[in-house]
Amino acid sequence: MVTRLIPEAGDTTCDQRIEAIMGTEHARILRVPFRNEKGEVVPQWISRFEVWPYLEQFSIDAEKELLAELGGRPDLIVGNYSDGNLVASLLAHRLHVTQCNIAHALEKTKYLYSDLYWQDNETEYHFSSQFTADLIAMNAADFIITSTYQEIAGDRQSVGQYESYSSFTMPDLYRVVNGIDIFDPKFNIVSPGADEGVYFPYTAKERRLVDLRPDIEALIYGAPDEQSRGQLADHDKPLLFSMARLDTIKNITGLVEWFGNSPRLRDSVNLLVIAGHVDAQFSTDREEQAQIARMHELMNEYQLDGQVRWLGMHLDKHFAGELYRYIADSRGAFVQPALFEAFGLTVIEAMSSGLPTFATRYGGPLEIIEDHISGFHIDPNHGEETASVMADFFARCETEPEYWERISTGALARVEARYTWRLYAERMMTLSRIYGFWKYVTNLERDETRRYLEMFYGLQYRPLAASVPHQD
Repeated sequence: MVTRLIPEAGDTTCDQRIEAIMGTEHARILRVPFRNEKGEVVPQWISRFEVWPYLEQFSIDAEKELLAELGGRPDLIVGNYSDGNLVASLLAHRLHVTQCNIAHALEKTKYLYSDLYWQDNETEYHFSSQFTADLIAMNAADFIITSTYQEIAGDRQSVGQYESYSSFTMPDLYRVVNGIDIFDPKFNIVSPGADEGVYFPYTAKERRLVDLRPDIEALIYGAPDEQSRGQLADHDKPLLFSMARLDTIKNITGLVEWFGNSPRLRDSVNLLVIAGHVDAQFSTDREEQAQIARMHELMNEYQLDGQVRWLGMHLDKHFAGELYRYIADSRGAFVQPALFEAFGLTVIEAMSSGLPTFATRYGGPLEIIEDHISGFHIDPNHGEETASVMADFFARCETEPEYWERISTGALARVEARYTWRLYAERMMTLSRIYGFWKYVTNLERDETRRYLEMFYGLQYRPLAASVPHQD
């Protein structure tokens, strides 16, 4: 796994060049630093929206170190996210290796009209570089993996993430008339899963991490400190739980507002939120800082300190797995309120634990969850209605305890049938062999596309990336 080395890593391990990946036998992280135009190592963290000037040199440095570590070429290169996919494209081209792209999330559909109004957002987001990199990487890839069908082609109400690149205009920059063919056989749906050693059913008593229970209870019901706000007054209520980055798109502040506005929901459950930082001084992200301020406004406006527990921290995955199960013990539920979610790994984690789950209907969760069978779809644009759906669920569980069990069992069955890493690994290896052979027998047919992409990279991407300020 190749990623960036960050010398100023704080209390993380991002300053280690080589690191074994916990829980694996043969997997390692290789970290390579960014370098500025003078060849000096860039020491500090850089936002994903501002990495573009560094990626070409990073790919050259990464190639040298990768070949040295492996003692030869890899057989497959998998890119992830816009910047990782561009680097994967550059590496795969130079090494003549099969390339797979996994977008994880394409920003173009997350920010409304971000193509038409790219100039208004250029200072903060640099969409011109990102969308250009996306076009190059997705067309250069030998095959593309998506988590859901919607990621490719959307549905009747929304445009797919890849489909949005088919045709669009960035005024005064360029117009795309045939950016990507969503009917190309290079597209494949392979849904990820959750680590079965970490996220397993709450009913598996013999595997439960019982030693963590006192720490979990202290975390949920403890007094406020610099990493938390709110102290739950009623310990007997079920817990409604959400965990995500504190970004606008994740809509955690929307969830808190729905909760504050719903007397029925407030009477039924406590709300536990793990998101971002509680103190804005610990955040370097402007969007997160704005969301932190909004969270405090809502807590004050609705007087939620006795009913909402807000934790600003990152949890160890084993601790998080047991936390899901603890909440299931309380007959609680998980809610994923995002305005849009490309896939929804936390949805899979919660369902793997047997926790009934409410999740946005916009994006991957619409396919993950079978509504009212293995969970519930919610519309984040209609908060009052969503709060009512959740309140109805908990009210029904009060009168029909078996209803909670029915949804929990449905969630576990759905994950086992569709969303495990065993299934993912089998399909991924099969596809790499198929497309590796396809690349070998059809190489001549790709030359014309490759020449065009090289021209597009040199004449369009390079100047755009160079215009992004260096964070030296």
